[in-house]
Amino acid sequence: MNDPFPPSTWERRFLGIAETVPYITLAASLVISLATPVQPPGAIPRTLLLTGLALAWLLGARTLLPAEVRGRRVAITVHFAGLLVTVALLTAHDPIFIIYSISGFFLAANFAPSKWTFAAVAATSVVLYQSAIDWAHADLQLIAFHLAIVAVQTVAIGGGHIAGVKIEERQRKYRKAVSDLQAALEENADLHAQLLTQAHQAGILDERQRMAREIHDTLAQGLTGIITQLRAAQRVEDAGTHVGLALDLAQDSLTEARRSVAALQPHQLEDAHLPEAMTVLARNWAQTTSVDLHVEVTGDRVPLSPAIEVTLFRVAQEALANVAKHADATRAGLTLSYTGAVVLLDIRDNGTGFREPGGQGFGLSSMRQRLRGVGGSLEIESTPGEGTAVSATVPALQGSPR
Repeated sequence: MNDPFPPSTWERRFLGIAETVPYITLAASLVISLATPVQPPGAIPRTLLLTGLALAWLLGARTLLPAEVRGRRVAITVHFAGLLVTVALLTAHDPIFIIYSISGFFLAANFAPSKWTFAAVAATSVVLYQSAIDWAHADLQLIAFHLAIVAVQTVAIGGGHIAGVKIEERQRKYRKAVSDLQAALEENADLHAQLLTQAHQAGILDERQRMAREIHDTLAQGLTGIITQLRAAQRVEDAGTHVGLALDLAQDSLTEARRSVAALQPHQLEDAHLPEAMTVLARNWAQTTSVDLHVEVTGDRVPLSPAIEVTLFRVAQEALANVAKHADATRAGLTLSYTGAVVLLDIRDNGTGFREPGGQGFGLSSMRQRLRGVGGSLEIESTPGEGTAVSATVPALQGSPR
């Protein structure tokens, strides 16, 4: 499986150098050794033999062992031990091969990060300095001096290897964190795009629902009133009054339809607050019906936010339209109550009533949706033969006075 976070460029470069250092130092040592003008008898064949042995060991470990085996601790240890043996043999034969011993410091990096790194560096240092000591004339002070050098060298080089590995580990974690962050940012961007799409679709749906409610509350109710007046005109000789009312309703319905498309508030609320608008609504409604409508406003009147006033006005329109169309009532009442924290709208009639006050006709559904949109609620009570009561409750969110 591919490593999702491979070694950095620096680490790959160092590992590449560490692989080639043994060959470079072995070749350099051989060239310098062969270039020495005065050599003992048989030295050159022995040099070539030992160099060939060292090269065979290097190539054998690299080519004969499978890649998955070469990375194991046992294989690394055996390969490193064989390298030190060939270093010891070559430096004992010709001290110039001390150059080749440097490769041990590089290959010690294969043990990092562990205590074996220090052991590999220490072993390389011992092999390196033992060839530099004239054991026939060495004293305790000289041996102690070289041991001190071995110790310092081991700590410095071994610590450097481990520090390098630790730094690389931190860099890998950093690269992984950056990669995770980038993935999270891309995911967030995708989610943001999805949210925008959903918001756009939700906005379209909300606008369709708004238009449906407005059409129902304006055009449908206006057309119902027009039909009522025209039917009344058919039954009397003097039809002028009913035709005039029908024309007025048609004009008002057209005006309200245009305002609905433009998402404007009802014209009754343009220059007046809710109580005055309700009075105008009730007067106009009473003119088109034969129902006696009583309007009452209680409590301390305060200007409400436009959204609240429009919602209550539309609910009153719809409730009165239902009375005219379905109730067959002779009396109705509209009460607007300011109680401080909430505003109540109650519309009741003495009509036929119905058995399922929780019905879901579009008019009732429209009223509930409107009220939910401003944090309000709707309750309906109805008894067959005794009439219906519609009660709307909204929070008294205040607006600016006109």
